[in-house]
Parts: sequence; structure tokens; C-alpha cells
Amino acid sequence: MGELTDYIASLAEPTRSLLDRYRARAVALVPQAEEGTSYGMPALRYRGRPLIAIRVTKAGYSAYPFSSDVVAAVLARFAGLDATKGGIRFTDRAPLPDEVYDALVEGRRQEIDAALARRR
Repeated sequence: MGELTDYIASLAEPTRSLLDRYRARAVALVPQAEEGTSYGMPALRYRGRPLIAIRVTKAGYSAYPFSSDVVAAVLARFAGLDATKGGIRFTDRAPLPDEVYDALVEGRRQEIDAALARRR
């Protein structure tokens, strides 16, 4: 197992199932993603860079794509989201729609690919 899987396994239901669904969805979108940590959070990493973390917070949950640019782009596409500069918040009663979560993961993957392509 990895850091993110271990973190999710430590949670009670229904939180465990909800966050594991998002973990599996991110791996389906980015099969090369690996578990690790970033900024002290269990996360998925892609090409050595942090891809996405999903955490339990005081108010529910947050998805962190490790990019304020990705968060801003998703906020511009989808109305009514509760967000900070670094992440998007959601709750059990109002889970993050798959389309929004996919946009976070895919946006961050594209950002990582572009950054690494510029380094060549």
C-alpha cells in the first residue's frame, strides 16, 4: 500500500469510500500516478510532481491540485464551488462532481507535462 491508500484506510465510513472513489478516479485518469506525499499530505504524484491530494478538513473535505492556476481555471468553468486559493472544498451532502474533480486532475497533469516539456 501507499501513503494515500493508508490514509484513506484509516478513515471511518462513509468517508473512506468517498475518498477512495476519488483516489481510484484519479488513477484511472492518470494511470502513471504513484502514491507519495507532498506538503505533508498523502497524495498522488505524477512524473515526480504532486498531482492531487484529498483531505478531511474541519468543514468536510478539500481536493488540492497543488496549483492555484488549476484551481482558478476550474472555478472559471464551474459555478458555485467553495474554494480557497489552493483547493476546492466539498462535503458529504455536496460531494465534488466527477466533472469538477476530473478537471482538477487533468488540469494538473497537463500543467506538469507542460512544465517538464519546457525544461528540455
